Amino acid sequence: RKIKFILFFLISNLLITQNQKKELFVKYTEKEIVIDGILDEDDWLAAKPTSNFYESFPNHGEISKNQAIIKLINDNNYLYVGIKVMVKSKDLKSNTLRRDFQAGNSDNITMIFDTFNDGNNAFVFGSNHLGIQRDMLLFNGGNGMRDWDMTWDVKWYAKSKVYDNFYITEWKIPLSAFKYREGETKWRVNSYMRNTKSNSWITWSLAPENLMFFNLAFTGDMYFEKPLEKSISKKSFIPYINSITFNDFQNKNDGKDFEFGGDAKFILDNSLTLDFTLNPDFSQVEIDQQVTNLTRFEISLPEKRQFFIENSDLFSELGNGREARPFFSRRIGIAKDLNGNNIQNKIIAGIRLSGNINNKLRIGFLNMQTSQDLQNEISAYNNSIITLQQNVFGRSNINIFAINRNATGNNEFLDNNDMFNRVIGFDYNLRDINSKWSGKYYFHKSFNSNNNDDSSSYGISTTYESRNISLRAAGSYIGENFRSDLGFIRRTDIIKLYPEIKYTFWLEDSKLINHSFEITPVYVLKPSANNEISDYYIISKWDAELRNSSRIDLTMWNRYTYLYESFDPTGTNNGSPLPKNSKYYYTNFDLSFNSDYSKDFNYKINPSFGKFYNGYKTSVDLEISQRIRPKFISSLEISYDKVNLPQPYSSAKIFLIAPRFEFTFSKNIYWATLVQYSNQNDNLSFNSRLQWRFAPLSDLFLVYNDNYYTENRYNSIFIPRANNRSINLKLTYWLDI
Repeated sequence: RKIKFILFFLISNLLITQNQKKELFVKYTEKEIVIDGILDEDDWLAAKPTSNFYESFPNHGEISKNQAIIKLINDNNYLYVGIKVMVKSKDLKSNTLRRDFQAGNSDNITMIFDTFNDGNNAFVFGSNHLGIQRDMLLFNGGNGMRDWDMTWDVKWYAKSKVYDNFYITEWKIPLSAFKYREGETKWRVNSYMRNTKSNSWITWSLAPENLMFFNLAFTGDMYFEKPLEKSISKKSFIPYINSITFNDFQNKNDGKDFEFGGDAKFILDNSLTLDFTLNPDFSQVEIDQQVTNLTRFEISLPEKRQFFIENSDLFSELGNGREARPFFSRRIGIAKDLNGNNIQNKIIAGIRLSGNINNKLRIGFLNMQTSQDLQNEISAYNNSIITLQQNVFGRSNINIFAINRNATGNNEFLDNNDMFNRVIGFDYNLRDINSKWSGKYYFHKSFNSNNNDDSSSYGISTTYESRNISLRAAGSYIGENFRSDLGFIRRTDIIKLYPEIKYTFWLEDSKLINHSFEITPVYVLKPSANNEISDYYIISKWDAELRNSSRIDLTMWNRYTYLYESFDPTGTNNGSPLPKNSKYYYTNFDLSFNSDYSKDFNYKINPSFGKFYNGYKTSVDLEISQRIRPKFISSLEISYDKVNLPQPYSSAKIFLIAPRFEFTFSKNIYWATLVQYSNQNDNLSFNSRLQWRFAPLSDLFLVYNDNYYTENRYNSIFIPRANNRSINLKLTYWLDI
């Protein structure tokens, strides 16, 4: 009876603890806190601790064997975080010495701060036992892995100290790094840990098993002992100088250049950020990865330029991200030359205002001026967007926006319809308090000099998700003349219907945590052709998640395609294209396996086979990674596609090879090299980047780029077309005033 009573008490206490809103208290101090990883000041001893972490993966809901104790202190200028993580020193691993490391491959602890208590956006800071820092933005409620932005950086400090059975990490974060309202007494907060020894994810405030453990609907509360005062009006200046040596083999031109410019950042009223950029240079930004494209549509790649990052969800989450995104910042700084190739178009200057006007209302404004290129008959343009986002009904929000792209200067070579392009719109994002219901409902309208009939885009999407079942009803319309020069529009003149149903089985005492079945029928109709079906594909999928974090997916694609224009699926032009006004029915199968990503050696393999238009296609995608912790990471990506179409149509063996090597010699010196070869693109490229972080967020870069092109046949707007070689020596310095 005593044993039964004790078990009943423990289980009841666990359930009650999990259902209660967790709380964390921040002690106020006027004394100096020294960041040394020791936590021996009187204020640390007096601060109230919190602990009781739960496993989120693989044993969801169990009290973790690896606990952490968190204490928080603040003064008028800084938030101090002191954390004691209970783990044996011999079990600790770090993937790299580089800042913004991937959390899944390293032991670390991270904290999430929702400073406006809206359950939609948060600032994220973390470190590991070596004191290596990571900072990110989390948006869209933390619904999925795509809701992170790790490009964001701010200046803060961390120090860690390792003992036999635990390590301590201590942080000093300027309050100006956060955005909040003066007088605030409460933020929403969560914390999570990665333990590589047990291959577990551990969280302070537990989210349901079917949701991501960082979902912002499931946080605790963080109370300040004293209401927050207005933070110091911070001003940051980030000038750069760049010495360039280049050799353009295509145009038989070489030389040297010297450029300078920079950014300025101002924090306004605690919650707004005003950014300026003058003659921006992005030579140090990580190069884009090449991809094989066997579709009829262009490919989008993520934004990596720092100027566009903070609060980017205000701009990038409008509309339908896959089919009709009205604003896509990578359009700025790219233009077509006389041969139709995409080249860099110099940005002269830009201004950006983003953040919260109050706890419910956010604003985003961006204006950038690009330069004229008379040699390539490229006009100068002024590019701008303004958007307002109002929180409603808890975690939902309403967005209204206006986009304008207007030609400036003397443009005799410019077509009248390219003089300006404008888009206005309305978006409603549904997100309920428990993340069971979500959705998007939008209406957008574009305007040009002519062709303004049928120039709207709108869509609806509603999703219900419980532990076992997920249902979606969705559809969208893109008018024939809808156009957004600053957006990403895959195609127009379509009605797209894409419902989905998924059922998940959760298992106990099994190597599988769960497995699920999913069916997604997608139908695309063409309104200008009496709503006839132009495409459909029915996706039937089974996937499973293993307790060692491996994953396996098996997918069947049943497809139908009607070609309104001739098309060469291989992109190689070594045969006749498939004729227009032809139709094709074809089925293919995909198998994907991801190994345990916590291991020093891991891989992902994805073979597929089946019919392809009027022929057959066999493909294999392979990704291999090997680590020598913590100083070396190597990876190799191989993509192979064998397309066999009957004569006289194109057949090809297409492959893409991309080895990558990264050395982290210390916390401040990194060297990364990426080599890529695509025979579809007939391009061999080298990018090697040596970075010395000589002061916080201040860097010296030595960047070597080399591209060899023999022919221009790549269906993407994002990779430079010139055959060129360049060496950049760039210095940036972050100065706070």
